[in-house]
Amino acid sequence: MPTPSLASLPIRRLTLRDLAACADLSEDRGWPREEHKWGFLLTAGKGYGIDDPDGGLVSACVVTEYGPQERPALAAIGMVLVAERHTRQGVARRLMRHVISAMGTTPITLHATPYGRPLYEELGFKVTGRAEMVCGRFAPGGTQPAVATRAASAEDLAAILRLDEQAFGTDRTHIVTRLPAFADQLRVAEEGGRIIGYAAAWPNMDTHVVGPLIARDTSVAQALIASLAAHTDRPLRTDIDVRHTELLAWAKERGLASVAFNSVMSYGITELPGDWSRRFAPVTVAAG
Repeated sequence: MPTPSLASLPIRRLTLRDLAACADLSEDRGWPREEHKWGFLLTAGKGYGIDDPDGGLVSACVVTEYGPQERPALAAIGMVLVAERHTRQGVARRLMRHVISAMGTTPITLHATPYGRPLYEELGFKVTGRAEMVCGRFAPGGTQPAVATRAASAEDLAAILRLDEQAFGTDRTHIVTRLPAFADQLRVAEEGGRIIGYAAAWPNMDTHVVGPLIARDTSVAQALIASLAAHTDRPLRTDIDVRHTELLAWAKERGLASVAFNSVMSYGITELPGDWSRRFAPVTVAAG
């Protein structure tokens, strides 16, 4: 039997049963396996992939939708990967076009590496922002923000969801309610009995990724990062909107070094909804 051409291989929905194949694909491209993150994304969002007749996946990506289920207000595309042996054959372009078509009129966002950005621009995405990844062992010191923080409880959920929707610009209950199981830490900042920020730290290889990070202002964001760092012995990693220059400078003073920059891109919308001044870091760049 002749081997089918890549263009004829069907694109299908991925499920948790594809978790190992997705992790294998990450590893094939020199990425960490990130099975914990893949599991979160495949259950909170929709995976799309192309099966390789020789086994495994030719390509994969994940789409996370936000807002009303019947009419999402925003979709985020992430984890766009093509197996090394199938690169430069138009596979990513075909998969992206399929996903864009499936989203219909729903605006789309993604974080693009310098390598991926030209493809997304060709498909009609526009750069609307930038994020800087910082990573390292947090070193306490200096003036500590005078903001009270504590571990979140089940009673905090309603307040966290309200705060999150105001900052993110649309409902993401399906993400926030998964955080207690996904993250090792979920903490809130309080003032006068009112929650003014929250953040999670979830395990990824040998680090704890800080995200989401939603806060009233920079001092609250600093207090949340410091409190998460105080409860882990792992290095921290996070992706901060570059407009938050004060937080980035503080993080670097505390031992987190710049690792990479991603372009925040959008399709069908000129800027992301919500209040960027309170939105400091995403859950993961793969979910917008």
